[in-house]
Amino acid sequence: MAQTWRSRPTDPDARRTRPLDPAGLERIALRYVERYATTRAKLAGYLGRKLRERGWSGEGTAEVDALVSRFAELGYVDDAAFASARAAGLTRRGYGLRRVSATLKAAGIDADDAAPAEAATREQAWEAALVFARRRKIGPFAPAVPDRAAREKAFAALLRAGHDVAVARRIVQCGPGDVPEMDLG
Repeated sequence: MAQTWRSRPTDPDARRTRPLDPAGLERIALRYVERYATTRAKLAGYLGRKLRERGWSGEGTAEVDALVSRFAELGYVDDAAFASARAAGLTRRGYGLRRVSATLKAAGIDADDAAPAEAATREQAWEAALVFARRRKIGPFAPAVPDRAAREKAFAALLRAGHDVAVARRIVQCGPGDVPEMDLG
């Protein structure tokens, strides 16, 4: 039996979207920033994609950069707060400075806005490495003394997670149950 509630509309133009005008562009931008924590670059990319998909019916060209700047002035978009929150979340999950920096750069956050978040991540690097090691059962959290291949694999995992070489080496060299202190000299 056919389900009528899932049938397609009879009007073929009913699913087509109209091109955006200035009010429509602002409306979808507001909807985006109310639903997602975002950056200036992500908002500009989203609006650019919507303009490519739907087209522009306003006069001249769409002022995406002006709209994004206005939203930043109003506090709807805050790159520094986004960087701080994203860095704190990644650090709590056990990721290191290199991984956090790469994530912030991919989100389009400039160096000035990312600097405080990276400094906080740098201060918590040792704790983050231990969280990662505990989660992956590496070094002091391993169930048994690993062989050379397992240590190399664990070392590589710590490096991919963005941790410093000295931190990764220190954690991998620990035996099960021997949680080292932070002294990295």
